[in-house]
Amino acid sequence: MKQIIILINIDGKSIKGNFMANILVLYDSNSGNTKKMAEYVFEGANSSGNNVVKLLCVDDATTEDINWCDGIAVGSPTNMGLLSWKMKKFWDECGNELWGKIDGKIGCAFSSEGGWGGGAEITCMSILTVLMNFGFLVFGATDYVADKFTLHYGATNPGSPDSKQAIDACKRIGQKLDHWANKYFNK
Repeated sequence: MKQIIILINIDGKSIKGNFMANILVLYDSNSGNTKKMAEYVFEGANSSGNNVVKLLCVDDATTEDINWCDGIAVGSPTNMGLLSWKMKKFWDECGNELWGKIDGKIGCAFSSEGGWGGGAEITCMSILTVLMNFGFLVFGATDYVADKFTLHYGATNPGSPDSKQAIDACKRIGQKLDHWANKYFNK
């Protein structure tokens, strides 16, 4: 037997199939720089208004938050070219509960670093590797937000994201997540 769900909005019109995707911007931050980046990613992920977007520090995250989301942007400060120990610990601890149950969600990464060449791209790759191990479909962006300023592996920035390029990079990766969530989850 085939079930059809029809939702009715407050005007009494059918909105069958017009469901919003859930996007989570999950971050860890030591100095506050990655938190600022997360806020800009959050802003970009809200750009279409077609999705429900939540901003959450890893300290407050649970496996329910990962189950809830269709798309995720994960941000971490660079720690010797890897994601932070708190972010890694979170994914390690929720592994048994989530393993094999969240395939097909969409993910991207962002990272702050102490200076150019500090390992943020490698940190993004380590985040993406964690997400791939859980079955996430991951992406970067080929867009340039300024001259020689791209986000192939995710949004990266040395220090606080105060420049226009850094802010635009964070917003752009959020906009890309919003786009892909719309494409794959909003029907």
